[in-house]
Formats: sequence, C-alpha cells, structure tokens
Amino acid sequence: MTTKPLYEIKAGLFKTMAHPARLAALEVMAADPDYSAPVTTLLEVTGAEPSALSQHLAVLKRAGIVQSSRSGNAVVYRLTEPLIAELLVVARAFLVSQLVGRHLDDKTLAALHRLPTVPGADSQMVLDRALADADAHADSDG
Repeated sequence: MTTKPLYEIKAGLFKTMAHPARLAALEVMAADPDYSAPVTTLLEVTGAEPSALSQHLAVLKRAGIVQSSRSGNAVVYRLTEPLIAELLVVARAFLVSQLVGRHLDDKTLAALHRLPTVPGADSQMVLDRALADADAHADSDG
C-alpha cells in the first residue's frame, strides 16, 4: 500500500507512458480486440530498434501497464487493463479538439483518421465527433 497522493501516482503513470515509441506501441495494442500485439508488429509500427523497443516495453511492463506471453519464438504484449485504451482515446480526442481551430492540412487530417480506434469506447464517440468537426473545419477553409 502506498501513502503517495493519487496525483503523484497518476503523474508517474503519465511519465511512464511519455515516449512516442511507448505511446505508438500502446495505441496498436489498444486497437486490437484482445488489446494485444506481437513484438514484430510493434517493431514495424514504432520503427524502433529491437533493443530500444525491448527497453520501452520493459518500462511499461514494470509499471504494470502491459504484460507479455511467449509462444515459441513469438512474444505478444497485451494491455493489462482495457482502461488504458480508453485513456489513449480520451487523450487523442482532447488533442484533436485542440487542433480543430487550427488549419490542418490534408496529410495531417488523413494521419488522424488512420490512428487505430477503440471500438465500443465511450470516448471513441467524442473522438469521432472531434474528427468530424476537424473535417468540417478543413472543408470550410478549402
């Protein structure tokens, strides 16, 4: 049991996740129906070197955010809690809503639409609405 205030623990969670390669790996796992992804896919998506990705995944694993399993030579990482997927969608929805007022080029809008979704997530509806607003804003600028 910890005596730290919840905001300190939460700050630690965000600090643990605060790396582009870690977030990319988490996004891929979050988009999967089983909240999992093989290391080969994570390497492809992140573009990280195997040793660097291994270190990033170890950080997430020590924090209890992911767990791993091995089947033969294949290693699969899985979110320990589906709420992590929700957290990622909420963060994306917030960021998209912040970007709506700015001029987004077609490449940026297309990239936002290619990010994996979390089917059934309440926050996914918020993100879908924010993306629709971004598209409408882009159309009115064009």
